[in-house]
Amino acid sequence: MKGFTMFVLAGAWTATVSSLAAQEPIRVPSVLLRVSEEIDLAARETGLLASVAVRPGAKVAEGDVLAQVEDSEARLAHAQAEAELAIATQEAENDVLTQVAEKTLAVAQTELRRNTELKAKFPDAVSQSEVDRLRLVAERSALEVQQAQHRRQIAKLNVRLKQHALEAAELALRRRKIVAPVGGVVVEVKKHAGEWVEPGVPVLRLVRIDRLRVEGYVEAALAPVDLHGAPVTLTIELPERKAQFPGEIVFVDPVVDPVNAQIRVWAEIDNSAGRLRPGLKGAMIIQPPGR
Repeated sequence: MKGFTMFVLAGAWTATVSSLAAQEPIRVPSVLLRVSEEIDLAARETGLLASVAVRPGAKVAEGDVLAQVEDSEARLAHAQAEAELAIATQEAENDVLTQVAEKTLAVAQTELRRNTELKAKFPDAVSQSEVDRLRLVAERSALEVQQAQHRRQIAKLNVRLKQHALEAAELALRRRKIVAPVGGVVVEVKKHAGEWVEPGVPVLRLVRIDRLRVEGYVEAALAPVDLHGAPVTLTIELPERKAQFPGEIVFVDPVVDPVNAQIRVWAEIDNSAGRLRPGLKGAMIIQPPGR
């Protein structure tokens, strides 16, 4: 009984120590700064590379055009789509035929009504065949109004069709531009102006440096079950002085290394000021969530 009691107390002591350890800051004495994103930018259309606007080392912003595939045919198609849309828009806005048909119908209906009323008062004044003819003219005019309205609806649908054609032409132009998806630094230019490019073949390599990844290893016994989102403080020896940078854990390896009983963690650090460079080493302190 005494041995069982000691076992229970030992277990409780271990759980208390682990709980306290989970609330203490976790110190990672050695971490490495890496780029958070490294992107190979490729052409999306086959063609001749007309220009490359950057060189290795160039800093670019998101949306900058870095290279251009020859697009003469695409520009001609775009100009034609613009012209066709303009014509279709004018046709859809032109309601002259509808107005003429409506006025013709009004005149025909008025004439039919007058002759019908005249025949009702004076049967011999107007023949029945004349009344029938006028009724036929009014019915035909009503159908012409419907036809004019139908044509205008078709013209409006044609405008939508031409708008889609213009959007497709604009997309074809955009697909011939190689654009920076994020801000960063061009580290390699693999193709140059005058070379033939194929979709999927890398033309440039871009690395993002406004946010850097900090990689390190933590003793599994000291880490809480879930470190994701935990705030961190990175300490780096810069040429001018030692500096600290805030960040947060974005990845925790679910597998414990069986050799050293450690887990790999990544944190992201804001580097919009450009003070940090990938490859630097430092130390990191992790504040467990809920501390």
